[in-house]
Amino acid sequence: MARGKKIYEGKAKILYEGPEQGTIIQYFKDDATAFNAEKKDVIDGKGALNNRLSEYFMTGLNQIGVPTHFLKRLNMREQLVRSCEIIPLEVIVRNFAAGSMSKRLGIEEGTQLTRPIVEYCYKDDSLGDPLVTEEHIAAFGWAAQQDMEDILSLALRVNDFLSGVMFGVGIKLIDFKIEIGRVYDGDFQRLVVADEISPDSCRLWDIETGQKLDKDVFRRDLGSLTDAYAEVAQRLGVLPRNATPMTKPTLIN
Repeated sequence: MARGKKIYEGKAKILYEGPEQGTIIQYFKDDATAFNAEKKDVIDGKGALNNRLSEYFMTGLNQIGVPTHFLKRLNMREQLVRSCEIIPLEVIVRNFAAGSMSKRLGIEEGTQLTRPIVEYCYKDDSLGDPLVTEEHIAAFGWAAQQDMEDILSLALRVNDFLSGVMFGVGIKLIDFKIEIGRVYDGDFQRLVVADEISPDSCRLWDIETGQKLDKDVFRRDLGSLTDAYAEVAQRLGVLPRNATPMTKPTLIN
């Protein structure tokens, strides 16, 4: 499927105009970044794995009635998605303390929370995506009160789905972040889960060993990021156990 002109390039993906109005082709790069892009590398096969895994999760959400921007995967690196207006927030759901929460509050990593905690960060790389409250969101007009109620509901439904799927393959869902977009149907809008869901945007630990199977492998120099992501894909049945490494796949246009 021919893609149009480039719309945007981020740290992990490139967006192109889609074949029809209201569609976008999302291309997954092999670039890995951490600490607000202070640490960078190119990891062969990462983009292909994230494309397949995001397809798996977005398809599952669509099937249970959680709306997403995902339409279909086009090839090993690209997927077709609905064009939407991204709300400038990262929506973070935490089931266990880890990462920045542990640093901010002095809570030991891996401590189970009594209930999921939903946090919001303002999407601005130059500011380091700062943590914000619902008061900030309302005051600056990033989302209306009804939007925030819908966002919270979507985030918790995604959490229920991902937690169950991961538990079924022996993985603990520590936390994850999603983005939410607005899709317009005439005069009406609805909110959808957008961007991607992959080990880039989740913390995933093996239930038995505590082994990290997410981007912390790259952040903390814990081994091969591709091997960690491939392990998640294999457990979910997205990648066969006997598959050859998904490095430098040939793109189909």
